[in-house]
Amino acid sequence: MNKSLKLSLLASLITLSLTACDGDDGRDGATGPQGPQGENGADGQNALTGITAKLVARSVLNAESPEGAAEIVQYHKASGWIYAINSSGDAPTVEIMDLASADADALTADAEGVISNTNMPVAITLSLSENTSGDANSISISDDLNMLAVAMAADDVDANGHIAFYDISGAAPIFVKNVEVGVLPDMVTFTPDSSKVVVANEGEPSDDYTIDPEGSISIISITNGEVSDTATTLGFSAYNDMQAELEADGMMFPNPSGRTINGQLINTTVAMDLEPEYVAVSADSSTAFVSLQENNGLAIVDLTSMTLKGVKGLGFKDWSEIVMDASDKDGGLNLRSYDNLYGMYQPDTIATYTWNDATFVVTANEGDGREYFFDITDEAACTAAGGLDYDEDDGCLSYIDESRVEDLNLDPIAFADVNNDDDDIGRLKVSIEKGDMDNDGDFDKLYTYGARSFSIWDANGNLVFDSGDDMERITAAIYGEAFNNDEDVNGGDTRSDAKGPEPEALAIGEINGRKLAFIGLERMGGVMVYDVTNPFSASFVDYFNNRGVVEDADITGDLAPEGMKFIPATDTNEAMLIIGNEISGSVSVWEISAN
Repeated sequence: MNKSLKLSLLASLITLSLTACDGDDGRDGATGPQGPQGENGADGQNALTGITAKLVARSVLNAESPEGAAEIVQYHKASGWIYAINSSGDAPTVEIMDLASADADALTADAEGVISNTNMPVAITLSLSENTSGDANSISISDDLNMLAVAMAADDVDANGHIAFYDISGAAPIFVKNVEVGVLPDMVTFTPDSSKVVVANEGEPSDDYTIDPEGSISIISITNGEVSDTATTLGFSAYNDMQAELEADGMMFPNPSGRTINGQLINTTVAMDLEPEYVAVSADSSTAFVSLQENNGLAIVDLTSMTLKGVKGLGFKDWSEIVMDASDKDGGLNLRSYDNLYGMYQPDTIATYTWNDATFVVTANEGDGREYFFDITDEAACTAAGGLDYDEDDGCLSYIDESRVEDLNLDPIAFADVNNDDDDIGRLKVSIEKGDMDNDGDFDKLYTYGARSFSIWDANGNLVFDSGDDMERITAAIYGEAFNNDEDVNGGDTRSDAKGPEPEALAIGEINGRKLAFIGLERMGGVMVYDVTNPFSASFVDYFNNRGVVEDADITGDLAPEGMKFIPATDTNEAMLIIGNEISGSVSVWEISAN
């Protein structure tokens, strides 16, 4: 049996002793009323007990330098082709593979049960720079229109990007047009009815933070298959006087505002600081939800009126009753809880689905800090330019919002039960922008990056379910001290101080009438599977991984899942999950069937 399937079955058994956390996990303030009871009650009788995941197709893009060669993936139903962005070369491309050509029997596993060979060659390479300048960040496909949309960021940090549209109805993609959007389009998606394209424009600052474009959300209308020549772009300037209110709602605004860098006084507004990351659209195409990762929030857009409905803080997760391993230098596996430690959800990928005709938002709570370096030749020049620190490899540090706990002064009462050293909480990376609650110079609370979980929220941004400490406990049970591995080394326990397994990729699919959430772990690798049919009683189903974990051995298999696409089952084929793996540069296709 393939090792990934063995681990899957083992994980199913482990869940008998694991309980997911739900309700008001970590949110400040009162909990809203619970939603209506589902028609199947807790859904316990109908929940899946497990899945069978079989790796049936695999391709490695740019094998000589694979990192960044396969991140975002899409599937075109009419042709059966898989599309993947390849940003590892001198110019960005989209690689197109024919899934039907892959012979599953050609894949072979090594002694550890890991598959590293390929059976799905690239059929077409689409050169994006021939029609659009800049870097490719995201792709989306409309099966209704047989159309491909590619998010292209401009080379200049403050210049608007474009969405490049291609007709994919024929034997090869044909360029249609470029539509200008906001600065740094980082994610693009068609609405389910293919009437619009929605774009998250991240608007990141320059390396020295002296230029900080405003983040925004662009909407491109499509009428009778014709793409509009212009986009409607929504900004956040209306919130510039509301930072204190948004912070009280559970958002974060880490930036160097008030400092002078390279001779310029930094004055960062809310509109500058908000950086849209990912878009998910409701099934009826009426509402878009946009993750604001570094700011720990969601933006909600009315797509009918094409207006911004609001910005919602996600609050903080309480680590006092669930466990994590907070150190990469504590000798291995040490799971414990901490009073006055909170997690910022900071979701990357998000998705939506419906239950009882209500929309719910699912988030992969990766976490993300801010760290910016700019080019300076020596330490003295860095200091003169207002830099915080100088590193020969990275350059002059203009801004960082994180610190290890051991470098902070902790309130002796709030943290009386911890040792602020490598064996305890000392190695954990936390934000320096929040935690000194009484302004006396020490930290009364600590806020760490990400929630090491996935969550379900209602359409108003209220927390319905969180997977708690499942991901770290399950991978620890399976891998022992090899848990919390990094994505490019087999050292074990190397990411415990920084976001743990780091859930990033996410897809929602339906199998045998059950809604499943697939969550990719960027660092440890592999996919967690949850039955989320009833969002108020979500349950762990399985875990599978095609990654070698032998300590100090060469790392093998699929590394750092970045993007996912679920393909529903047909009369002739089982459901499939396509994964773009950033570090290994591989596209992997898993056949998913229910037990």
